[in-house]
Amino acid sequence: MSKYDFSLLEKRLEQFGIVLSTNQIAQFETYYELLIEWNEFMNLTAITEFEEVLIKHFLDSVSLCKAIDLSDKQYKVLDLGTGAGFPGIPLKIVFPDLKITLLDSLNKRIKFLNHVIDTIGLEHIEAIHGRAEDFAKQDCYRQQYDIVVSRAVANLSTLSEYCLPYVKMNGLFIPYKSENLQKNTIETKKGNLSEMEVAKKALSILGGEVVEQIEFYLPDTDIYRNLVMIRKVKDTNKKYPRKAGLPSKEPLCFT
Repeated sequence: MSKYDFSLLEKRLEQFGIVLSTNQIAQFETYYELLIEWNEFMNLTAITEFEEVLIKHFLDSVSLCKAIDLSDKQYKVLDLGTGAGFPGIPLKIVFPDLKITLLDSLNKRIKFLNHVIDTIGLEHIEAIHGRAEDFAKQDCYRQQYDIVVSRAVANLSTLSEYCLPYVKMNGLFIPYKSENLQKNTIETKKGNLSEMEVAKKALSILGGEVVEQIEFYLPDTDIYRNLVMIRKVKDTNKKYPRKAGLPSKEPLCFT
C-alpha cells in the first residue's frame, strides 16, 4: 500500500479520461521519492511539496492528452530540455506504449533520469546528454520523431528552432506554454510584437505551421495551459538550429 495519498492525482486524471493502475501509482510514488531524495544534493525542481508535485509536474505533464490521443499508436516522442523528466516520464508511466527520448544538457540530470528509469522499470525510453543544437545535426535524431514536446521556459520562436528540426514530416511540435501567445509581447527590431506574431515568422522559416491552440486550466485549478499544435509541413533547412546560444540570443523574427 502507498504511503502517500494519490487520490488527488487520480481524480484530476479522471477528468482527462485516465484511470491509473496500482502499478502506475507505485511508479509515480517511486518517482516522487527519488525526485525528493536526489533534489537534496542537486537542483532538480523548486517544487517539492507532494500535492504540488502531483498537480504542477505529474498532472501538467500528462495534460498533453488534451491535444492528442496518446493511446492511439506507438508514437516516437522527444522531450527536449527534460530537466527532471517532465513531461516525458509521467507520459511514459501513463502511456507505456510511447517510445520516448529524454534530452538534457546537464549530465547529472541524465544520471538521475537513468536511475529513475531503471528503478521503476520503464522500457523503450532513453535519456541522453547533450545540447539540442548538436543532436539535431545527427541523422539518427533529425526529423525522426512523431511528436516533440518541451516545457522549457523560452519564447516560441526560440523553442521552435530547437525543436522543429527533430520533427518528422507531418509530425507535431507541441510546446507547453503558460501564457496567451497573442497577449504576451516580445521586443524586436520592429518594436513590441506578440509572441505569436514573432513565432509565425520563425515557423515559416523552419517548416512549421500552427494548426491549433488547445487552451485550458488544469482540472480544478487556476493554472492556465496552452498546448500549441505545430505541424511540420516542410523540411527544416540544415542550417537550423544555429550554433549554441543564438536561438535564444537572436530569435528568428522580423528584421
